[in-house]
Amino acid sequence: MMPPLSRFLPRAASPPPPPPPPPPMIPRRLRAAAAAAAARSSDWGSVDASSPASTSAPSASPPPSSSTPTAPLSPPSASSNAPSLAPLLHLSPCRLFDALAAAAPDDDEERRPSDPSSPLPSDLLLRAYADLALPEKALQVFYLMKGADLVPKIESCNALLSAFSRAHRTDQAWVLYAEMFRMRIPSTVVTFNVMINVLCKEGKLKNAKAFLLVMESSGVRPNVVTYNTVIRGYCSKGKVQMVIDMLDLMREKGIEPDSYTYATLISGMCKQGRNGDASKVFDEMLERGLRPSAVMYNALIDGCCNKGELDVAFRYRDEMIGRGIEPTVSTYNLLIHALFMEGRNFEANALIKEMEGKGLAPDAFTYNILINGYCKEGNVAKAFGLFDEMSNNGIRPTMVTYTSLIYVLCKRSRASEADRMFEEVKEKGLSPDLVMYNALIDGHCSSGNMVRAFELVKEMERTKVAPDEVTYNTLMRGFCLLGQVEEARELIEEMGRRGIKPDLISYNTLISGYSRRGDMKDAFRVRDEMLNRGFDPTILTYNALIQGLCKNGEGGNAEELLKEMVGNGIAPDDSTYLSLIKGLSDGKELIENVDV
Repeated sequence: MMPPLSRFLPRAASPPPPPPPPPPMIPRRLRAAAAAAAARSSDWGSVDASSPASTSAPSASPPPSSSTPTAPLSPPSASSNAPSLAPLLHLSPCRLFDALAAAAPDDDEERRPSDPSSPLPSDLLLRAYADLALPEKALQVFYLMKGADLVPKIESCNALLSAFSRAHRTDQAWVLYAEMFRMRIPSTVVTFNVMINVLCKEGKLKNAKAFLLVMESSGVRPNVVTYNTVIRGYCSKGKVQMVIDMLDLMREKGIEPDSYTYATLISGMCKQGRNGDASKVFDEMLERGLRPSAVMYNALIDGCCNKGELDVAFRYRDEMIGRGIEPTVSTYNLLIHALFMEGRNFEANALIKEMEGKGLAPDAFTYNILINGYCKEGNVAKAFGLFDEMSNNGIRPTMVTYTSLIYVLCKRSRASEADRMFEEVKEKGLSPDLVMYNALIDGHCSSGNMVRAFELVKEMERTKVAPDEVTYNTLMRGFCLLGQVEEARELIEEMGRRGIKPDLISYNTLISGYSRRGDMKDAFRVRDEMLNRGFDPTILTYNALIQGLCKNGEGGNAEELLKEMVGNGIAPDDSTYLSLIKGLSDGKELIENVDV
């Protein structure tokens, strides 16, 4: 017996979908018929507000890399050399449907079953809307067909299911699937593959695997795409062992893994830092005669870069070239980013020149790597020069781009300029995220402008961006710099009320604030609270306390704390020595007597 559909109710949507396919075509005779019917109807003057131009917007930022493979889980677009449906999209689905019905011959052709080469005109309309990424309009056509006792073809339904999946409308996908079930439209392997993909997007991996049994009980045999979909879902959650189990199940069913299967597993292993296992899987794939792809090499290179194994990463780059596989922009992005992270800027710049020499144009991610690298160096001029170059080359800056620039402006005490850029972000239709707010709040806290910092916090609340421990730690540090430690203490209590756990930085910030003010009783009280919460003191904790004790002339207590610090395996640094030498007349002698 087939499990009830209630087992597969929708949850939250998932990561952004791939771009929609090219606009589909509709046969010339149907387009002409619809246009003729439209011309005959005197009351067709209204324009549908939701045209394609208003329903699709470019993505704010591209994906960081293409090291994670993607599979074509959607049915292909129905296209031909016929004219596009686009010129008629100003008409509502209802009017187009009526036009097609009015243009149909009197012999009830529209209601007769049609073979695959001659689908119903309304079917073509449904399919066209789905392939144009207009699923809501396609669903209207679906219900119009149902009301007219017309049964949509399964291929059209599959296209609409895919459109809802790509648009994150998994709830609507389930509604449509239930309607198909009630109308006794038989599911195909494509139908099941799309719905399994929907379950994976919703994070319902157990249900996705169970759906394999639903397929088989319906007489539909899963194919390699089915298994690849489930495997990708498990890899996205880091459940690599489940992927290995799925591979065994595939082979038991007589389905051999393909290159996409291996690419997904390799990517999942590399994301877990299991580079050795990924390399073994890669070798196994080669032994089976499957050709590696740039996506696989990018996954391996990404894994090596994340572990700082740049020599191995470059060996993979050389190997892919040796196999006749040209490195992609993503390949270069991964290597350039890793070089910048290690401070090897000269080599990174050389790699950029090599990339451009091969005719590969930098993308948004390339520019973000470079801009972020120069921002961390504090090189404002170079960072903004790249920002201008990026815009001049027609590449839209992303949230990452703007956040890096706001960060460097704040670090260079140019918070007012950072504010202007922040407003520019909103004017461009982008919604500032938590990272951007935190960077700007940090800039104003560093300059002592707590009023502006809290204005930003209120704006976060209005825009439903929840503050985190970084937000609160930044505000606490701002108050402590102004000597307003009590206000900082209130913030740590507010964190608890909001369900945000104070971290080591929170406690060290308070300890530093009290110690700088010479209020050592409260400083040690916070230290004790920190210990009770399971946090061990760090070099920053001890330095703040020693500095405060020395400032108060409590040399004996400073000496005991120094011994405790060394006893806990924490070596004093320059800041420790400086506090002791400046604060105590016998500081040098004390340092010499402590066995570090």
